[in-house]
Amino acid sequence: MKTIVIFIIFIFIVSFIPQTAKASDWETYEILNNLLTLTEPGAPVISGDHVIFHADSSLRRVGVAFAYENFSNVYWFRQLVVPQDRLFAPIPPGQTVPDPFKDSGVQFYIHRVPDHIKELEYRLIINGLWTIDPQNNEYRRDPVSGLVLSVLRMPIRKVPPNHLLGLPDGLTFTFRAPPGETVTVAGNFNSWDPFMYEMREGPAGVYNLTIPLPAGTYQYVFIHQGQRYTDPHNPRRIYARDGKAASEIVVP
Repeated sequence: MKTIVIFIIFIFIVSFIPQTAKASDWETYEILNNLLTLTEPGAPVISGDHVIFHADSSLRRVGVAFAYENFSNVYWFRQLVVPQDRLFAPIPPGQTVPDPFKDSGVQFYIHRVPDHIKELEYRLIINGLWTIDPQNNEYRRDPVSGLVLSVLRMPIRKVPPNHLLGLPDGLTFTFRAPPGETVTVAGNFNSWDPFMYEMREGPAGVYNLTIPLPAGTYQYVFIHQGQRYTDPHNPRRIYARDGKAASEIVVP
């Protein structure tokens, strides 16, 4: 049932993403799982190199802007909707079919933080007014502008091994998921077969697989619990005509 809920919520999250922000930039298991745990507004949630900002959905409009961009861009929050409890209940004859989704009480925005940012300074716009984040107790006054800025300290981010460079015996794929589950990799190198290449777990929660591949350009995705995921360690993306994303790598 959790897989069904993740899939439904994911579809409706995507429907609220602005056209300039591709959902595949953050559609990792960890981020989607964190979104599912949002039951009320709270402090920003750090997930890898992304931050999930969230606020009460009753607020008319909420946006966030960052000091490292000189506050030149405002990123607006989007509503998070979830299935109604009666989603699968039978509808009596003559009654109107109810809306199968409801407001979760939370609106959100997901931002990828550049690697060089150690402390993320930002301000919110809530119903047209600039303010610090009421859910974040860390703030400071900028000595130049005099503005009071909310501050989020980013954890030390380990640089993942560049498995995309390949090895003498092939290209190594890596994916993180809960321990003891099934993860596969599919791509144009195996006609997108979601079952052919099952990844091996080790250490716990880290799945790896090396596939011998000659020089060429390859597109691929990871398959976990029936869902497609792009590679969080590979920023290069392509998009099919149906809007689905895949990671792309060139093997020299």
